[in-house]
Amino acid sequence: MRTYAEAGRHWRATIADAQAGDRRALDELVAGWLPLVYNIVGRALNGHADVDDVVQETMLRAVDNLGSLRDPDSFRSWLVAIAMRQIRDRARRRTPQRLDESVPPGEAADFAELTVLRLQLEGQRREVAEAARWLDDEDRQLLSLWWLEVAGELTRRELAAAVGISRQHAAVRVQRVKERLEVSRGIVRALDGACPDLRELTTRWNGRPDSVWRKRLARHIRGCGYCDDTRESVVPAERLLVGIALVPVPAGFTISLALGGKTAAAATGTASAGWSAKVLTVLSKPVVAVTAGATLAAGGAYVVVQTPDDPPARAAVVPTAASTPATAPSAPGPAASRSASPSPSPSPSASERRAARYGSVVDAVDSAPDPDTPPAALPERPASGVTSSGGAHATMNHRGDGVTLSGQGYVLVRWQISPQYRSGGLVMPSWTGLKGKLFHVASGGGRRMDDPVSATDTTATGMGSTATGYIVLPFGTQQMWQNEYFYLAGSVTLTVNERGADYGLNVFPTTWDAAEKDVTSGPGQGAGRYGLVRDTGEDDTPVPQFVTRETPADPATVPRASRV
Repeated sequence: MRTYAEAGRHWRATIADAQAGDRRALDELVAGWLPLVYNIVGRALNGHADVDDVVQETMLRAVDNLGSLRDPDSFRSWLVAIAMRQIRDRARRRTPQRLDESVPPGEAADFAELTVLRLQLEGQRREVAEAARWLDDEDRQLLSLWWLEVAGELTRRELAAAVGISRQHAAVRVQRVKERLEVSRGIVRALDGACPDLRELTTRWNGRPDSVWRKRLARHIRGCGYCDDTRESVVPAERLLVGIALVPVPAGFTISLALGGKTAAAATGTASAGWSAKVLTVLSKPVVAVTAGATLAAGGAYVVVQTPDDPPARAAVVPTAASTPATAPSAPGPAASRSASPSPSPSPSASERRAARYGSVVDAVDSAPDPDTPPAALPERPASGVTSSGGAHATMNHRGDGVTLSGQGYVLVRWQISPQYRSGGLVMPSWTGLKGKLFHVASGGGRRMDDPVSATDTTATGMGSTATGYIVLPFGTQQMWQNEYFYLAGSVTLTVNERGADYGLNVFPTTWDAAEKDVTSGPGQGAGRYGLVRDTGEDDTPVPQFVTRETPADPATVPRASRV
């Protein structure tokens, strides 16, 4: 099943067809993106009765203004920004009303409960979902985006853009929300406990979470030996939410695509028919199109037709579908982590490499060479120096972090994989906006990332262990080494697309001498193995697997089988 993180790759043609007035394309667009909007709005408003209206208004505005969207690659961030504007507009329009104390709290619409039930969450995942009830409106709005960022559906850049702040400010605000969420998780745990003092304290509580009672209960927990005694290790929320599924749109959920209540006749009768009129004319045709669990009927009514008996979507287990195909192992051991392919193919022979032209891809999963095998000679290319927008040593740890490299010379990319913080499916970094040439010249660092790293734990490699979980490569991806060397003649931007698993990149402009010294350091010199030279000195050296001369809105959508 396609993920929203891959949307830029799959939806471009659909968006273009919808802009041209294709009703079936518009149907597919609405069907594909309604769940994302529903999850953002539902979690931001915690299932308030206004959710349906805000979701509908968001989709109406998106459909009505689709013709003004110039870059299909930016559709997701554009749609999310519309949803957040509608959420904020709803908050401004809403007049303060006294709570109806006669309504039992259990009968109120509650997205947290819907999340738990529909995704069948248990344990600490359930705790995180229920803790969202205790956040203030503004925090819940940000949580609705951060939740999807951690789940692999949004990038940090899109989160910041949707809120209208810089990525640096977004990082600060996300950290504050995470802190309040952890406090709220403590409240959920305490309320599930049997503390007699807490029972007495809550006798006056009406059962509705709010900021006043959050502070009271948090104050009690901090001073209570019973409530503050956590016998189970608390897993950070971001690890619990990795790869978690979207909450399915409820059956019977209806959206009328009448574009603000206009009829097709009224819209098409205007002096300048325009894009909206064209779409409305198509929508008014008496045709019913059925797509995955949804129907777009005559007159533009979109109805979810999933029946209540359909099995609920379960929380995804890492590795996520966003980064690992269904054929990849779900719980790989060390052997599986050495290759996502069940039948690794050897590296191309020298004759095959010489026959290939520049622009071929490192898409053959190679076997690790013998540790004691010295590498081939590393050709020395002309080098006048490379400059980096991140300086002499750029450290990139989050989705969307990137550096632009320019000049002529060598670049070292050092992998820092941290499965102890978050295991799962890896999404490879991408090279975009390439001007000139880029070669993958050598691999070093004394080890491949699937080499053993512990004398006591035989399951532990640089890709994880049975205790921490494993980092899993996308199917067919070349296994990386600790240090990967590249040669650049021109300019390119390297972007971290981390989401399913926790990894960072250190990027250094370097020299041929440093690369040659690295790859020729072998077991006798304190390394685990010799390096591997890939450069032949000609224009037949493979380029990275994720490279393009384009600059997409989301670098995570660069195809694996890149051609330049």
